[in-house]
Amino acid sequence: MAMRNLMPWGRDESRTPAPIQERQGGPFLSLHREIDRLFDDFMQTWDPRGPRGGTWPSVEVAETDNEIRVTAELPGLTEKDITLSVDNGVLCLCGERRQESEDKASGYSERRYGRFERRFTLPHDVKEDEATARFNNGVLTVTLPRSAEAVHGRQIPINAETQH
Repeated sequence: MAMRNLMPWGRDESRTPAPIQERQGGPFLSLHREIDRLFDDFMQTWDPRGPRGGTWPSVEVAETDNEIRVTAELPGLTEKDITLSVDNGVLCLCGERRQESEDKASGYSERRYGRFERRFTLPHDVKEDEATARFNNGVLTVTLPRSAEAVHGRQIPINAETQH
């Protein structure tokens, strides 16, 4: 069998191949594909961490053998606007950014206002009672020291009491 017989446009020599848009649904399907492509392009450039989505504040977590350091960017806030706590192995960073003015005529704003809360689960070897925090120029740095004797898991034997 010749390869030409398998092609839908190759059997009849008088017929030329139709453009792909005409073969697969016409102009409406082409328009549909173009709109899908535009949305795909938009979603690829959209940053979920931007001013209208994702998590805020932005944080950085650094871990060494001696400590864990959590740094959060909180521009425009003061120490009074932030609450920091550690309880049952969870570090909680809470606060609120209030709007400075009630000017409704401004029209457009990309700034975030309102309450925020970030929670971080800490490893078992963190000394919660020795945690310290510094707030300087809108940057909060929380230092959580680790204990020298790290808590390691242990292997649990299966059916240990029945083994001879």
